Amino acid sequence: MARGKRLWSISTSLVLCTTLLFACSNNSNNTNSTSTPSDNAGTTAKPTNDGGTKENTEKKVITITYRDDGIGEEGVMYKWIQELAANYPDKNVEIKATPIQASEGDYFAKIALALKSKDTAPDIVTEDTFILNSDASAGYLTSLDDKVSAWEDWTNGSFIEALKKGVTASDGKVYGVPYNTDSRGLWYNKTLFKQAGLPEEWTPKNWDEVLDAARTIKSKLPDVVPIWMNMGKATGEATSMQTYEMLLYGTGERLYDNDTGKWITKSQGIVDALTFIQTINKEKLGPPLSKVLNGQAGNTATREYLPQGKLAISLDGSWITGNYLEGGAAPWPEYKDVLGFAPMPTSKGQAPGSITLAGGWALSIPANAQHKDEAWEVIKFALNKENSKKLVIASGNITVRADVGSDPEYTQMPFNQIATDYLKNAEFRPAQDKYPEVSTQIQTMVESVASGTSAQDAANKYAQDVTRTVGADKILEK
Repeated sequence: MARGKRLWSISTSLVLCTTLLFACSNNSNNTNSTSTPSDNAGTTAKPTNDGGTKENTEKKVITITYRDDGIGEEGVMYKWIQELAANYPDKNVEIKATPIQASEGDYFAKIALALKSKDTAPDIVTEDTFILNSDASAGYLTSLDDKVSAWEDWTNGSFIEALKKGVTASDGKVYGVPYNTDSRGLWYNKTLFKQAGLPEEWTPKNWDEVLDAARTIKSKLPDVVPIWMNMGKATGEATSMQTYEMLLYGTGERLYDNDTGKWITKSQGIVDALTFIQTINKEKLGPPLSKVLNGQAGNTATREYLPQGKLAISLDGSWITGNYLEGGAAPWPEYKDVLGFAPMPTSKGQAPGSITLAGGWALSIPANAQHKDEAWEVIKFALNKENSKKLVIASGNITVRADVGSDPEYTQMPFNQIATDYLKNAEFRPAQDKYPEVSTQIQTMVESVASGTSAQDAANKYAQDVTRTVGADKILEK
């Protein structure tokens, strides 16, 4: 769980998002509100030196904005923030959840707009680490260098050092405190595999073995969706990162060449990744397009198809088990026995054998936040060991704190160790300002292949679009 110079390429989408943003901020139930409440949101009784009390009318409301994916007050983040608010020691501060209900892509667009103004910027915003650098470069976030350097938890090894890179922008400054990370792989239903004559302990060695398993499911269990991957523009970064980039990096290719400082726009790896997607759709190994191109595709796969035994394989993230816990979006006590979590193999089984993309989310303070000092104190409280542990356990994410990582409550959670092991072969998205725009081009390319465009034609169009986005002097063809 993320990032006006924000680089959005389609101006009409900004107009739409502006309309949506202001419509949301007027919603009486605050489900989508991103407005900052008044400072004087309430009163408290403050003790005086003579033992009496006087009214304090300066109670500060600290708003925390995050993405609500449609489950409102039943969501993990909402419940976690409510618990923070109840336990926060400074009673002159009120912590208030101000969620934005949106698909992943729409969330980033709405946040980009909200951060522009003191009237709409929250005090704390959840930033996907892939977009944090872009927001920082646009001047939308507050540098936390002075804050973290004076925070013992940050300097004493409590946070895993390597994961601090995700909140460090290209200027070398820290713009957030991470609260989770993740890995990705192939979730599969062991019961369905057994019924289809496939191994219950499954570790595919290459892409052909993944496709063969999906074909077997289709043949033996025709009412089951063999494999599900996000493929639409509506699922935003989930399509870019955990579908396309998982495949592309599995070919040995990358999006961006660090040595030359250029974006790779033509390569065999691009075509191979798209051909895998093309094969799934041509052979009808995936769900209907009406399901997979929908903005709720990820939730449909995770919360409906997997627990209902209607999906055999899902390329998804380590966090999805948070849905299945008691109090989660789709409680499923049997998940730990029914599901397996296999590593995503490289295309031909070449070294290192498997691949994962790692990401994560952070708490950041907008440049336009009205209560920055109070917001920082809330962040320190929210992301101490105990509160961090509660959040990652409830959400099914991987911790960024070393002390939580060795805590028995955390280590006993099913799949945590497996998901953490996958980070050994983790790759990360380019920490480049242009990445959000390139990601949009990726989503368009993948959806076009899912809709019937050939892999080569889609790759050619992608090359043109990225060249136009980053400039002809910033591309590399292989």
